[in-house]
Parts: sequence; structure tokens; C-alpha cells
Amino acid sequence: MSSKNFKRYTVTSALPYANGPLHIGHLAGCYIPSDSYVRYLRSRGRDVAYVCGSDEHGVAITIKAKKENKTPQEIVDRYHEMMKASFGEFGISFDHYSRTSAKIHLETAQELFKNLYDKGEFLEQVTEQYYDEEANQFLADRYIEGTCPKCGNEHAYGDQCERCGTSLSPTELINPKSKLSGRTPILKETKHWFLDLAKYTDFLKKWILEEHASDWKNNVLGQCRSWLEAGDGLQARSMTRDMEWGIPVPVDGAEGKVLYVWFDAPIGYISSTKEWAAEKGIDWEPYWKDKDTKLVHFIGKDNIVFHCIIFPAILKTQGEFILPENVPANEFLNLEGDKISTSRNWAVWLHEYLEEFPGQQDVLRYVLTANSPETKDNDFTWKDFQTRNNSELVAIYGNFVNRAVVLTHKYFQGVVPVKGALTTHDLEVIAELEAFPEKIAASIERYRFREALGIMMDLARLGNKYLADTEPWKVIKTDQQRTATILNVALNIAANLAIVSEPFLPFTAAKLVSLFDLKHIKWDDAGSADLLKGGKALGEMGLLFDKIEDETVEKQVQKLLDAKKMNEAENVPVPVMKDVITYDDFAKLDMRVVTVLEAEKMPKSKKLIKLKVDTGLGHRTVLSGVAEHFEPEFLIGKQVTMLINLAPRKMMGIDSEGMILMAEDKDGKLKLLQPHEGTASGSTIS
Repeated sequence: MSSKNFKRYTVTSALPYANGPLHIGHLAGCYIPSDSYVRYLRSRGRDVAYVCGSDEHGVAITIKAKKENKTPQEIVDRYHEMMKASFGEFGISFDHYSRTSAKIHLETAQELFKNLYDKGEFLEQVTEQYYDEEANQFLADRYIEGTCPKCGNEHAYGDQCERCGTSLSPTELINPKSKLSGRTPILKETKHWFLDLAKYTDFLKKWILEEHASDWKNNVLGQCRSWLEAGDGLQARSMTRDMEWGIPVPVDGAEGKVLYVWFDAPIGYISSTKEWAAEKGIDWEPYWKDKDTKLVHFIGKDNIVFHCIIFPAILKTQGEFILPENVPANEFLNLEGDKISTSRNWAVWLHEYLEEFPGQQDVLRYVLTANSPETKDNDFTWKDFQTRNNSELVAIYGNFVNRAVVLTHKYFQGVVPVKGALTTHDLEVIAELEAFPEKIAASIERYRFREALGIMMDLARLGNKYLADTEPWKVIKTDQQRTATILNVALNIAANLAIVSEPFLPFTAAKLVSLFDLKHIKWDDAGSADLLKGGKALGEMGLLFDKIEDETVEKQVQKLLDAKKMNEAENVPVPVMKDVITYDDFAKLDMRVVTVLEAEKMPKSKKLIKLKVDTGLGHRTVLSGVAEHFEPEFLIGKQVTMLINLAPRKMMGIDSEGMILMAEDKDGKLKLLQPHEGTASGSTIS
């Protein structure tokens, strides 16, 4: 960890795509850790710019727009506002939350691109890329789907297989198809501007693998090393795309091309800082160009290469910008033993949690921090959510504070009692208390938030144990002064909790700050047993945390299972279209409305029902394989559709004289094809 003292901090969180709501994977990946870090820095009086914003360009947006038959702008407007509101209600305390469709971002991104272009940093290359002739456009990676050459997944994307995680190029896919038209795309020449990453290899190796080998997380270093030390080295990467939606490439001959989203998006941190500084009337440049500024990127592991390889190369070449001191990327959070998937609706959505668990933001913040995927993928379960709330927040933290306050109201009319002579035990507890703030701080500054949270909870455990050991409810019967001392010490432990838990439980900490009137207390004041002086009146308080019942979590688990079931039904593959026929072929089919007169199950058959139907031309016998879907009694009297000129077929010794037509839905259930109202038997269908 760097020992340098910095004048200011610029802290960023990965810009979320504005193509859907936020879920707990996003929160655990970078937003809760970054917010905890920033809240700690502010409590220490540091100068901080905490910026983020919606990532509103790229293929993910256009795919969503096409799916919903809306414009990309309509999509980003909707989700930008939704995410911004959810972040605010959840307590993610950005200094500024911007968006990449803002004018200032367009200007900033184009300026940085043009600067690199003028310096000759780009390679102009004409390459062959997939092109959809029917849609009349080049296909971005995510508009191409095919079979993964590694694992055989038939639905791999042009840039990655989500089943096995392999990074791909579109031309590696087997049987590629355009997601726009379903047709096989052709290869067509197009010109793009590539950043020659190979020329930055020596700089990146020195900066990452030498200068930061001791303070960056192993998962980050490992992924960087795999890129930097690969056999074929770093490859040139295109910084432009053939698309209409995005930031236009600001050079001649680039009509119809936009900036690659991973060139565009990280610059959003800079443009967001510019907006924030302009609103405050201050200069933005020190937060990005002063060597006394510490820049920290909080991201998920899927963004490591962009923040540790590509973006630093861009900043380095600009010449004036600082580089990140750290990129503490987290691994992935799974849900109930399965990978979070927005497309499968296998997620806990933040906006829904806020509606269904009002006032319980800190519970989710606590659980996601305690179970944070800091060094490996981790799993969120609703049962663990319930257990941590009930056994830790309620039984330890809440129980301690509640007992200390309730006993003070009971024995001393809600006024902090004056501390008397301290026993050896009191002094030992106070000495332990004094050590907690710096222990927690040391873990936070190493980005070990799960560890820091555990230490914070140990302070609550210390308070609980102190009350259990001293038993003031018994001592009050014989020694009021000793009881006063015990509760004074206990209340000061609780007051310290208000300070050191603020990075993790900001809403709870705010309640305690109000209860103890600690408005101007900062982190450096923590560790003292004299935060609360005798004679100070306490406010009233209710329970800090409510117990979560089995019924509540069972409802959430069932909600997930229902979503999974619905998704599976919706994603049953639709049978491919059969060979094209002529009208003459169709005209040979004689389909008519018939009325079922009799129906009975065929002996020794699970599927067949024997039907007697009125075709309008007479009565016929038909065997239909619908016994697993309908009871015979249900069919009697129903009007259905029948192909009456199908050649008779002998089945189980009976001639079946036609075919009853059915529709099969995605669940595999059969539906009757019936007229909307009563129709004469024998009416033709054309």
C-alpha cells in the first residue's frame, strides 16, 4: 500500500449500462465498496470527488431498443433516471452522477480521441468485418451469435461465450448468424482506427507488475499478467465501430462511425468530474492532473482489462493525466447458487428491494459487504440474508445499543450518567475501544471491506460482552454510582459505533448521530471513551433493525423460482419454418370446423382419444394424441379444426379419418383451435 499522503482523492465506480435496472451483483461488485471507501475518506476530512454516471452508448443499448421497439434515446432516458433514483435512495453518495449522452461528455471524448489522432497514436486499418446484407449494416460483436468453438454453446456472442467465459472474435464463431435478420452475414471491408497496445507493453509491465505488485489485488494482477505476458503479446484494438448510436468519430473519412464504447465510457469519469466542478465553481483539473491526487477505480472483474490496460494507455499518451493508484476489482456475486442473469431475470433488483424492504437499505448493504466477492466469486442467498440480519444486526449490534439506551432511560431518566471510578475491567475495555478505529481504517485503506466490517461488528460484540459481564441491571440494586459508570462506558462504545459504522451502515449511523447529538464528530474523534459527557440528554429511539421472518424470505425465493419458470417457458426454441410451399400446395388442404360428438380414451394408450365428429359431410372417426392434455368429457360438444382430406391411417386397429389440428405453446401444452363463435359443422377454413 502506498505510504504517500495525498491532497485529494478522485474515486470512480464503473458506469452502469443504461439498458436495465440495477441488481445486487452491481452493488456488491463496485458501488457498495466505493461508497464505503468514500464515506470513510470524508469522515477523515479528505478532499474527495466521487463520480459516476450512466453508460449510454454501445451495442447493449441498441439491442434493448430494438427488442422494445423504441429509440436508443428513449431507453437510456428511462434507465438513467431509474438508476440515479435507486442509487440515491440506497445511499450511494456520489458527488456527481452524470451520463455519457451529455454534451460535455461528447466534447471531452472527442477531444481526447482527436488528441491521440493528431499525435499519430492510431493505426488506420482496413479489415473484413461481418455485414448483414438484409439489414444493410456492419454487425457489432453482440449482434452476431453462433456456436462457441471451445464449448459448443450455440448461443455464444461475437465477443464472448457466456457459458465458458472464453473471449472470442466474431470470425471464430461456428455458423455465425446476424441477430438483426437471422441470416448468415458476409465479410466486408471497412476502415477503423486501432490503438496499438503493443507499444505500451513496457510501460504497463513496469507500472503494474513492478510499481503496484505489492498493493494491487491478486485477481487484478493475475488478469493483467495474463494479458501482458501472453505469447502473442498485446494486440492492436479498434477504438471505433460502424454504428449510428454513439459519439461520432471526429476525423475526416469516419462518417457513420462512432467511438468504441470502451474508449468512450471511462472518459465519462472525466466529464462527470468536469460537470461537478463547474457546479461547485472550482477547477476540475487537479482531480485528474495533479500528482498529489489519488485516483481509484472501483470495478467488477469483467472490466479489469479496460481500466488497467486500455484506459491507462490512453491517459498516459494524453501526457497530463494521472494514472490510477489502485483498481480494486471484485469478483462476481452469484445468486442462490446460480449466475446472476438479467436476461433470465435471475436477479434481485435494487428498485424492487427498496419497495419491498422499506427502510432496510443497511441490511442489504451489510449482507453484501459481509459476503463480498473480494477475492473469489461468492453467493447471495435469501436464507443467509435472513440469518445475518437476525443473528448479527438484530442480536448483536441492535441488541447492544438498545440495551444501553433503554437502561439509561430506565435508571437515569435518559440522561448520560456521570462516570465514576474505573475498574481494571473498565480500563481494559476502554483500551480495546481505543484500538478499533485504526484497525478498521487499516482494512478499509487496503480495500478489505469485509474484514473492516467484521472488526466493526467486533466493537458491537465488545459492548454486548461488557454489559453481560458487568450486569448493570443487578448492580443498580446496590450501587447506583457503579451502574452510572457502566452505562457511561457502554453508551460511549455505542457512540463510537455511530462513527465507525457510517461507511457500512450510513442510515443506522445517522440514527445514532441524532440519538447522541454527535453532528460534528469525525473519524479521528473515534476511540475515545469521552465522546458522551455526563449530563447529556439522549433522544428517543426505536429498534435499529427488525427481525426478518421465514415467510418474508420464502416469498423472495419463490419470486425467483417463478421468474425462472417463466423465463424457461418463454425461451423454449420456436420450431424452424418448414420448406416453402406454393399456393397450389396450400389449396390442396381441406380444413374445416367440426363438432365433437363423442370422445373416449383408447384402451392401452396414454396419448390417444377416439373421437366421433360431425364434418358437415357426415360423421367420422378420428384418433387424436391429446389424452395427456384433455379429458374426453371436456371435448364433447367442442368445435375444433380438422384436416378432413388427409388419407386414412390405421392406428391400433382403427382407421383414423383425418387430423384434429392443435397449437402447442412454449410449455408444451396443446390448445384447441376453435372459432370465436358457434359455426356450422363443415365450414371451411381458408
